Amino acid sequence: MWRVLAKRVAQQCAAPRRVRLLPAPGASLEGAPWRGRASWGAVAGGSGGGLASWGPRRGGEAPLFLQEGKARLQPGPARHWCSYPAHQKVPLPALSPTMQMGTIARWEKKEGDKINEGDLIAEVETDKATVGFESLEECYLAKILVPEGTRDVPIGAIICITVDKPELIDAFKSYTLDSSATAPPASVPPPPPAAAAPPTPAAHPSAQAPGSSYPPHMQILLPALSPTMTMGTVQRWEKKVGEKLSEGDLLAEIETDKATIGFEVQEEGYLAKILVSEGTRDVPLGTPLCIIVEKESDIPAFADYKDAGVADIKPPVLPPPPSPAAAATPTPSFPSQPAAPPSAKVPGQKGRVIVSPLAKKLAAEKGIDLSQVKGTGPDGRITKKDIESFVPSKVAPPRAAEAPPLAAPAPAAAAALPTGVFTDIPISNIRKVIAQRLMLSKQTIPHYYLSVDVDMGEILVLRKELNQEMPQNTKLSVNDFIIKASALACMKVPEANSSWLDTVIRQNHVVDVSVAVSTPAGLITPIVFNAHIKGLASINKDVVTLATKAREGKLQPHEFQGGTFTVSNLGMYGIKNFSAIINPPQACILAVGASEKRLVPADNEKGFDVTSVMSVTLSCDHRVVDGAVGAQWLAEFKKFLEKPATMLL
Repeated sequence: MWRVLAKRVAQQCAAPRRVRLLPAPGASLEGAPWRGRASWGAVAGGSGGGLASWGPRRGGEAPLFLQEGKARLQPGPARHWCSYPAHQKVPLPALSPTMQMGTIARWEKKEGDKINEGDLIAEVETDKATVGFESLEECYLAKILVPEGTRDVPIGAIICITVDKPELIDAFKSYTLDSSATAPPASVPPPPPAAAAPPTPAAHPSAQAPGSSYPPHMQILLPALSPTMTMGTVQRWEKKVGEKLSEGDLLAEIETDKATIGFEVQEEGYLAKILVSEGTRDVPLGTPLCIIVEKESDIPAFADYKDAGVADIKPPVLPPPPSPAAAATPTPSFPSQPAAPPSAKVPGQKGRVIVSPLAKKLAAEKGIDLSQVKGTGPDGRITKKDIESFVPSKVAPPRAAEAPPLAAPAPAAAAALPTGVFTDIPISNIRKVIAQRLMLSKQTIPHYYLSVDVDMGEILVLRKELNQEMPQNTKLSVNDFIIKASALACMKVPEANSSWLDTVIRQNHVVDVSVAVSTPAGLITPIVFNAHIKGLASINKDVVTLATKAREGKLQPHEFQGGTFTVSNLGMYGIKNFSAIINPPQACILAVGASEKRLVPADNEKGFDVTSVMSVTLSCDHRVVDGAVGAQWLAEFKKFLEKPATMLL
């Protein structure tokens, strides 16, 4: 092919003018096969020839435009390609619509291996998931240019070289991308690390981590355990270094932006090294968490294994540094005392306090400093019993003197501050997401509110009768009737069971009711699916099960992601009425208050009657639900509760 190309360049004839074709700026090759070949393009007039750009061999060609200038071969690439046998440069493709960069998680083929059509070449971690990168044609892997573990490789970066014949492999042993070709790839930065080590140490170490001196192993990366998850916290390792792992075993508990989820093992092996210790916060997706090997004898080889990409994540685990600053600030005789509290922290795991959610909540209510509580649970975990039996020690005052100097420059004011005035509680990932979503909802959704009073007399009578027929351990609650009535009202007024999706309004044909549940970690909304077709007993069972799992942090992502309508009930706390914040992309949320006895007009001798009245407020997204539609929904909801028999129709 190259000989033919040289002959055509040498010829000066009246043949159609050939020019170099390049992808149009911004054109995407997404979805196109990764293999490419040089091709020829022509326009009428002129003479001479030019090489077309590398493009997909078949299907999905990107738009092309003619490069300005006279017909000529591109000097840089032409001279470089001709110095090697015929080969193909394999670029990193776009493996998801939003992918801009990728991480080479693992090479499935080694240099020199034959690649058959359909063979898995590498596993590439995108912004969505880890995707297998397959070959569309037969070839041989001559050179790997981007090592395993290299992060943030741009789309289009050359990741390897393939050839058609095995005898051509040796020619590429010392192959490197020249300076003109290394602009896009992320594989070239490793050469300059010696000179540029201080500015960019974090980008290259990850590529060096899986060095050839280590036995075969697998890096386990932090996956996306929820659609909106960008970071996670390693709450607890369920396995220790050296333990055998079986498929399906629980490896660790990861706190996401939604809940704490168990992270299971997908393959058998042995845990050789833990790279991210317990309690490490804000671990980015794709970060190596641990090393797994197939053979138990390979474990000792990873005793000193370090992944520099994880080094940047460890600083968040070191909040204790404020204590040295605090100790240096005061000039009185306090310096000798602040030295004691840090030693009290050290017995915990690297300064981290392991505490159950319930114990954390009780400590916050009582103003107890968790670092002073000794846990009696597994691995020193602080439990509810520890909080209830805690007696403040006499060593507490130095801590009060230690913390204030950071906020107040005057040592005298710090000394005067009493013990237990405040407690700084770290913000969990769940709390961060709650804050972000509620802020986004109030700032971007045009809320309006509609309130109505509902006569609950007949519902309370019906509930009492039905509970007498229910099993002894099952009792229907008023909330079960509210969920059922809400679902049926959504079927009557489907506009309220809709979602705003920017370009369209999606009207849902099923009603999945999200029920707001308060947990020690924050608010979460597990879903009662198909509430419009479920009976009261089934709804009650779902709510009890989901609420229990939510408070224990055991909800699965599919149990709280989604929903078409939300119910938030604070009646059990005696709240008469309140206005709830819409849970996007839903269009409505119902805020339920407590029932109270009221005098209402009646056709009897007294002229009045006493009945239970409940106030509810519907928050609506005015982009989706107009005021009249919201009022119509409330009318249907009220009818179902005041005349429960209509729920059977």
